[in-house]
Amino acid sequence: EVQLVESGGGLVQAGGSLRLSCAASGFAYDDYAIGWFRQAPGKEREGVSCISASDGSTYYADSVKGRFTTSSDNAKNTVYLQMNSLKPEDTAVYSCAAGKVYRTINARSYEYWGQGTQVTVSS
Repeated sequence: EVQLVESGGGLVQAGGSLRLSCAASGFAYDDYAIGWFRQAPGKEREGVSCISASDGSTYYADSVKGRFTTSSDNAKNTVYLQMNSLKPEDTAVYSCAAGKVYRTINARSYEYWGQGTQVTVSS
């Protein structure tokens, strides 16, 4: 059974940091990229970042570049999203997804999805 389980969300003040985790199981992790996506109330889902498990190549949306960093621990089949300098506009449900893609954050290209974790940034 494929599982993607996010954790690490919560409430943080603007300027603060959070680290999200995405634990993956049930598929050939090294063959996939893991992407992070977010969706705020009333807004469309937005791609945030992705990382290729095979070579560690990353890609970021312009809105988070320089503030967010994604990394992969292949021994644990876990991807992390370190979020620094958080802004109220970063408030959303963050979900991770797995897909056989490379350096793309197009949600339609991803096969497997987690349930999401809430991130709330107060001003």
